[in-house]
Amino acid sequence: MKMIKPLRSIALASAVLFLSTALAFAAPKGKVIVFHAGSLSVPFAKIEKDFEALHPGIDILREAGGSTKMARLISEVGKRADIMASADYKVIDNNLVPNFADWNIRFATNQLVLCYTDQSRFSDTVTSDNWHEILTKKRVVWGHSDPNLDPCGYRSIMVLQLAEKFYNIDGLYQKLIDNRPMKNVRPKSVELVNLLKTGNMDYAWEYLSVAVQHGLKYVTLNDHINLGNYKYDAFYKQAKVEVTGKKPGTFKTKSGKSCTYGITMIKNSPNPEGAELFMDYLLSADGGLKILRSMGQPPFVPCRVSSDEMKAALPASLGKLVEVKN
Repeated sequence: MKMIKPLRSIALASAVLFLSTALAFAAPKGKVIVFHAGSLSVPFAKIEKDFEALHPGIDILREAGGSTKMARLISEVGKRADIMASADYKVIDNNLVPNFADWNIRFATNQLVLCYTDQSRFSDTVTSDNWHEILTKKRVVWGHSDPNLDPCGYRSIMVLQLAEKFYNIDGLYQKLIDNRPMKNVRPKSVELVNLLKTGNMDYAWEYLSVAVQHGLKYVTLNDHINLGNYKYDAFYKQAKVEVTGKKPGTFKTKSGKSCTYGITMIKNSPNPEGAELFMDYLLSADGGLKILRSMGQPPFVPCRVSSDEMKAALPASLGKLVEVKN
C-alpha cells in the first residue's frame, strides 16, 4: 500500500513530461521567409522582434524591396518564400494569384507625402500650397522610386498628375517631370531617405509612415492628391501610369487608387505552420496591427478580403481576423 502514492506520482510526472514533449514537438519552428515592401521595414522589424520573443523556436527572415520586384522574384525567378506583403495589394493579385497564392488580405493603408529636412532648399518656405512651385525650381533636387519596381514610384507620378488637375494648372505635370532627372529615380522609396538625410536630395516622395518612422519633415497634401482616402477613388482614377509588364517588352497601365497594403502566404511555403503563426500575430489588433498604428500607418481592424470564397480559403486561425468587404 505504501508504494501506491509514489507510483501515482511517477505516473503523473511521466504523463506531464509526455504531454510537454508532445506540445513542444507540435509547436511550429524553423525559419519563416518574409518578402515585403521596403516601406514596411521598420514596423516589420519590431513585429519580428516581438513575435520571436513569444516563439523562440521560429526565426523570421525578412527581405525588403519594391513590392513588384519582390513579387516577381517569387513568380518569375523562383525564389522561395513563405509570406509576401505588398504596398499595393493589386501587386499580389496581378503577380501571385492564382498560381502562387490563393488569397490576398488587405491589412493597412497609407498616403503620399513630400519629405524634406532642414538642409533642403526652401525648407523654410515650403507648404501644402506651394510645394509644386518649389519642385519646379532649377536648383531643387527631388526624386521618387522606380515605378516599374515599387508602388510608391507609380503612386508618386500619380500624385503629380492629380496635382495638375486639382490645381487646374495646364502643363504642371510635365514641368515637374522635366525638373527631375532619371538619376533621381531609385529602385525603392526607402533608399531616398539616406539621400535626404545626407543632403544629397532636397525632397523625396514617401509614404507618411516612412516619414514618421525616419523622423523626416514632410508636407501633407490635399486628400484629392495624396491617394490616402478611398472616398476620392473616383478622382484618383484619372491618374494613369504605364509600367513594365510580366514579360520583357510588355507594358500595362496602372490607374490611381487609394493606398492599400496586401499580404498573402505562398502556396509552396517552406514552413506553412510557422508562416500561419506569424500571420496570426501580424494581423491581430493587439499584435502587429497595433505596432503599425503606432508607427504612423493606419491598419484595417479587422483586416479585409474581397469575397466569402476568399475568406473560406483562409486558414481557420486567420479567418477570424478578417471581414468580407470590397
